[in-house]
Amino acid sequence: MTTESALVEAGHSYLYPNYRQPPFVFVRGQGSSLFDASGKRYLDLYAGIAVSTLGHAHPKLTAAIAAQAGKLLHVSNYFFNEPNVRLAEKLCRLTQMDRAFFCNSGTEAIEATLKLARRHFHVQGQTERQRIIAFRNSFHGRTLGALAATGQDKYKDGFGPLPGVTHVAFGDLSAVRAAMGPDVAGILVEPVQGEGGVLPAPPGFLRELRDLASSAGALLLADEVQTGVGRTGKFLAFQHDGVEPDVVALAKALGGGVPIGAMVCKKFLQEALPPGSHGSTFGGNPLASAAALAVLDVLENDGLLAQVAERGAELSLLLSKTASKYPKLVECARGRGLLQAIVLREGVDARKVMTSLQESGVLLTIAGGQALRFSPPLIVTSAELEEGVALLDRALSAYA
Repeated sequence: MTTESALVEAGHSYLYPNYRQPPFVFVRGQGSSLFDASGKRYLDLYAGIAVSTLGHAHPKLTAAIAAQAGKLLHVSNYFFNEPNVRLAEKLCRLTQMDRAFFCNSGTEAIEATLKLARRHFHVQGQTERQRIIAFRNSFHGRTLGALAATGQDKYKDGFGPLPGVTHVAFGDLSAVRAAMGPDVAGILVEPVQGEGGVLPAPPGFLRELRDLASSAGALLLADEVQTGVGRTGKFLAFQHDGVEPDVVALAKALGGGVPIGAMVCKKFLQEALPPGSHGSTFGGNPLASAAALAVLDVLENDGLLAQVAERGAELSLLLSKTASKYPKLVECARGRGLLQAIVLREGVDARKVMTSLQESGVLLTIAGGQALRFSPPLIVTSAELEEGVALLDRALSAYA
């Protein structure tokens, strides 16, 4: 397999066909650029679905991974390992939480969150508290527990009944109040519905959920898998509203491309999952922990959060201007920080526009059916954002 076409053919022959990859193969990256096997450069404005925090081949991240690989890769959670202990301390400080459980993905972080919520009340003798309130249009993962919480039927088709969750309209406080009851363990919410189309929570909504959960004796569970680790200009998107959840699920950007997830929680929940009740063979391994430490060090010490706020404001302005220029094609632009979207009107073929962008060398993803989602590396430059939106403008102008 020496040519790109041979690699594509092998991919079609041997990989399970549950994705729809275009006919090129990435072989390397640098900053916010990716290069395929033929040498073509692509502007990466999706960052592996909001994963590649520091872009590609960031020197501090690659050095940390290489150094740790030369020391220790795995010991299991039967023992402490130094990078993981340091990561737990740093992550608890940045999230204002008290305890950290590590796993390998966002779905696993959500599973841990759901298990924690249920078992907390079991330990308290409130065995009736099993139900979760979640939101329509949400996305929380693809394992059965996380899928039950996901508020989009298209992801559930064929997997049978998934009980235990009540879904209400995102942003509708009266619907949440009506759904509350003595059997509710927690309210699970994304501060921005990412996969659902980049929909920010309405002003005041998260604060009201906090008050409602507290008054009902339930937990507020934050899914920050896509929004956390600086994506919106603060470490957690909940911090824009000054709201502290009881539990936060993190993943994606945390490892900068190395798989890692985390569930962080308040101290009063630390007895809910005693030894033997939950675990992860690879969770918190030294390599992933060292990578996450490097990401967090850059985020804290290189002024990246302030840069995200600046780039986010620039991207918002660029997308708003583009939306205004094509009112027949574009419904609106929306989002927060470096998680934004331009939403195409019904009837506009979003996949056709995205394919046109790929051919011109720009990578975006589709969310919620009609939203072209921007989730670039947090190190993206103003010039790169301008380049990407200019090529989006060209693709829209050529749409027919």
